[in-house]
Amino acid sequence: MRTYRLLISCPDASGIVASVSHFIASHGGWILEANHHSDPVTGRFYMRNEIKAGSLPFELDTFRGLFQALAEELSLDWTITDSGSPHKVALLASKQAHCLSDLLYRWRSGDLNMEIPCVISNHDDLRSYVEWHGIPYYHVPVDKNDKQAAYQQMTDLLEEHCVDTVVLARYMQIIPPQLCDIYKNRLINIHHSFLPSFAGARPYHQAYARGVKLVGATCHYVTEELDAGPIIEQDVIRVGHNHLPDEMVRLGKDVEKTVLARGLRYHLEDRVIVDEGKTIVLE
Repeated sequence: MRTYRLLISCPDASGIVASVSHFIASHGGWILEANHHSDPVTGRFYMRNEIKAGSLPFELDTFRGLFQALAEELSLDWTITDSGSPHKVALLASKQAHCLSDLLYRWRSGDLNMEIPCVISNHDDLRSYVEWHGIPYYHVPVDKNDKQAAYQQMTDLLEEHCVDTVVLARYMQIIPPQLCDIYKNRLINIHHSFLPSFAGARPYHQAYARGVKLVGATCHYVTEELDAGPIIEQDVIRVGHNHLPDEMVRLGKDVEKTVLARGLRYHLEDRVIVDEGKTIVLE
């Protein structure tokens, strides 16, 4: 069912839910889902309403014009999107295929409502697999002595394909500030959750040597500060002394692809509000 998704962030006050609901109802709008959260520490209020598109007598442009007066009255920061216009999502990958293949499967099965206009990689290893899905594959090598050329080519490709969201499906290169800026809160990464304890190469082997008891993954928005962006989703799985490094890697990959898929789903369904470096996920 086609829906409109209204996201709101504002100073907390009495009557916000009533006022917004009354506006929607006054135009015949049918609210299918409503979630809200009041933060007593920051004094902010967050809300997501999913509205049956066919219940309103107008399209989004008219909604935006009519809603603006109420938004100004209540000091709302707000957006509204149409589920009938799926995000165009570019996937970036390197050599590891577990996250990429999982997202492609979920896309082909209709589990993730998105378009994938292209896959970009700094290696050519995954070309045949991606092209089997009918998706253009671009090999953009990154010269460690001249990374800017590759970054510019990537930027041009993303603009050419009118990409809305970029997902780093285990893309093992640092994203330049220019892309972090262009795709602010639309650039999603996944990595193991050992950071900062076991940074660098072979983190699972480092963790094994220290006898860790939990293996996890973190899905977050990318910022200029490495692995420090707003967190969308996390999960863990227990391990023990009987798990060898290769087994921990396998378990870690399972958690990574699951957490990335959940985090991306929240983003695609407009369930994430970013406020001062923190996310509010309205499930």
